[in-house]
Amino acid sequence: MPDLLVGERRISVSTGSNLLDALNGAGLNVPYSCRAGSCHACLVRCLDGEPEDALPEALQADKRELGWRLACQCRVTADLQVAVFDPQRDGVPARVCARDWFGDVLRLRLTPQRALRYQAGQHVVLWLGSVARPYSLASLPGEDDFLELHIDCRRPGAFCSQARGLQIGDEMRLGELRGGALHYDPDWQDRPLWLLAAGTGLAPLWGVAREALRQGHRAGIKILHVAHDDAGHYLKPALLQMQGVDAECVLLENLEEALARLRPSSRQTIALLCGAPASVERFARRLFIAGVPRNQVLADMFVEHA
Repeated sequence: MPDLLVGERRISVSTGSNLLDALNGAGLNVPYSCRAGSCHACLVRCLDGEPEDALPEALQADKRELGWRLACQCRVTADLQVAVFDPQRDGVPARVCARDWFGDVLRLRLTPQRALRYQAGQHVVLWLGSVARPYSLASLPGEDDFLELHIDCRRPGAFCSQARGLQIGDEMRLGELRGGALHYDPDWQDRPLWLLAAGTGLAPLWGVAREALRQGHRAGIKILHVAHDDAGHYLKPALLQMQGVDAECVLLENLEEALARLRPSSRQTIALLCGAPASVERFARRLFIAGVPRNQVLADMFVEHA
């Protein structure tokens, strides 16, 4: 049985044990969300030894060279020494510079201690105490001097309960900053762009739409935002005022009717989708029926957090 060394603790684990399960089974409380290598909340740093990694491409090469691994994707096959991600030591400090409520959606704006390089549509891991959750950025790099996040607080949860109490000036920590499937490619300038979002899945697409406009997108841009009720259309005034964008806010009960009206004007249409898995799957199914090629549909799915 291999030994797993964490600080001064030595833990004997069965060969092939999942690293995240082994760490949490020993009471180390490593946070996680998706267990699929997407959220990056379970970062650990290998100090000696190498685990079997099922998804090495999930981390950028420079982070892997420094020994960082996603615990959920690793198995312990030999003696291994690791350090868990410590937000106080490894995270980037950031202060709350603005907080606004739109129904149950908290729009949080943060000023990081140092400038961060990112693209519209990327994710960042937020740490509040020992709780970590990944969120998509709604801000536009080079234009906004803050990081903006939209947090759905409809359901109680470890992170949302703390986020509700945040005040201007409060400090939190930023973890891994990474790209997802959603971005704007300058090569798309002459191709129709459809952005379909459910709930706070609008956050990254809000940034992508602004990036497309900044880069002088020449074909049409359509945004469809679906919500459970009118209050869920938290950016409706801003969406309807966007020049060069056809924005439509749809209630969930009317979604199928709205999707049935989608008719691509070109086989070159690019579609970006974001929201909970059920909504993204409905979007993708309708786009396939409408004739948008699968390789021109990019999607990010939100994972429900406890």
